[in-house]
Amino acid sequence: MKHKIFIYILAGVLIFLLASLVLFDLKGEKDNKKLKQITVAEVTHSVFYAPQYVALEKGYFEEEGLDVELILTSGADKVTAAVLSGDADIGFCGSEATIYVYQGGEKDYLKTFAQLTQKDGSFLVGREKNDNFKIEDLKGKTIIGGRPGGMPEMILEYSLKENGIDTSKEVKIDTSIEFASMGGAFIGGIGDYVALFEPNALELEKEGYGYVVASLGELGGEIPYTSYAARKSFIKENKDIIKKFTKAIEKGLDYVHNHTDKEVAKAIKSQFPDTSLTDLTKVIKRYRSIDAWPKTTEFSKKSFNHLQDIMIENDVIEEKVSYNKLIYHE
Repeated sequence: MKHKIFIYILAGVLIFLLASLVLFDLKGEKDNKKLKQITVAEVTHSVFYAPQYVALEKGYFEEEGLDVELILTSGADKVTAAVLSGDADIGFCGSEATIYVYQGGEKDYLKTFAQLTQKDGSFLVGREKNDNFKIEDLKGKTIIGGRPGGMPEMILEYSLKENGIDTSKEVKIDTSIEFASMGGAFIGGIGDYVALFEPNALELEKEGYGYVVASLGELGGEIPYTSYAARKSFIKENKDIIKKFTKAIEKGLDYVHNHTDKEVAKAIKSQFPDTSLTDLTKVIKRYRSIDAWPKTTEFSKKSFNHLQDIMIENDVIEEKVSYNKLIYHE
């Protein structure tokens, strides 16, 4: 009799556990259904975008009811193509992209709603170590600079001009190499210098292929460098999503500004599994030292006009677009 009672009790416990697991799974599925899926096309995967990865890893998007998926789409032109085609809901790339789309005549053009970085995030890597680097050292040299009309290449030219270098006579900027292939081209022997984001610049240093000699962010000054944009129709139909997305990014910015380099590095480590925590911490420190991240996602009229001044100076546009046309505010 005791044996039968024990079997009945055991069976009851098992039934209870199974029922609990089923209910737990159903609850999990229900919770997941509450999250709105959003696809973001990012121009490159760099520590430069640390606040975004903090927002992902710390669950800030989930707190806002969003399930965000990042897809790597190298090149701002490809990012905008992904958004316009509907392959991505939001594009994350250089802020110049929306201007090109608008001036290209697209009816459902892109509007910027938040910025993430306020400085050029690339570092100038040379073939020789130079602790006393001066801008004049670039005269007569070749720099791998990126795609013509892209933010990295334009800021490179702007930085050089602002620091007294005639880019038409005193230096050659190679714009023939795809953004994702710049580091490999430099390793292969092309150019005297290359402009690279992190952690690529640090990796080249560690492997002995080059040395960081300057920060283009420091040379170029404050600029609305990288931002989020979406089709105007998407924004109109999903104002609440845009608001929640922006709020999550703002939480990421707050975290970066209020935590140590090592704490930020730990928070985003899973995004860069091939980079050591020590190296990630060094890179975070580099970006913090140039004040790469703004305190807010706000995209000001002044910064937008400054961006367009640079574009006009680089002969990629002839006239400015109205701030209210391309910048979204609630």
